Amino acid sequence: MDRLRIAARLVLPALWLGLIIGISLIEAPLKFQAPGITIPLGLGIGRLVFTAMNIVELVLAGLLVLSLVGQRVDRRFWALVGGAVVVLLAKVMVIRPLLNRRTDMVLAGTDDGGSALHYVYIAADGVLIILLVLMLVAAARRWVPTPAGRP
Repeated sequence: MDRLRIAARLVLPALWLGLIIGISLIEAPLKFQAPGITIPLGLGIGRLVFTAMNIVELVLAGLLVLSLVGQRVDRRFWALVGGAVVVLLAKVMVIRPLLNRRTDMVLAGTDDGGSALHYVYIAADGVLIILLVLMLVAAARRWVPTPAGRP
């Protein structure tokens, strides 16, 4: 069980990082370049995809926290996980609801769609990417032996 929990420290952040890269950095920008995609259709697809993504992120974050409970984990790793959870909760509980309201207004024709909120969401994902990479480095250090003579 301990090996599984230790492996989770590497696997779960890697999956989470891949999810963000695949959806936020690849799918979202390309979606509107596909032939025949209108703004309402793109926004509807985006809402579905990002809702699903956020649910998966919450599951991954929950599993990551559970994998650490009762284990000897360095405070820095806990800080990275805690920071990622806080950013994720801000995305899900604050930023996404605001973006959903703006999407509703765009679809209703009462808003032109321009919003700085998307940049806030992108910044949150950027912070998550950094935290997840740092988690991966910390977890990998635990698995990879250090060369002789180096601390």
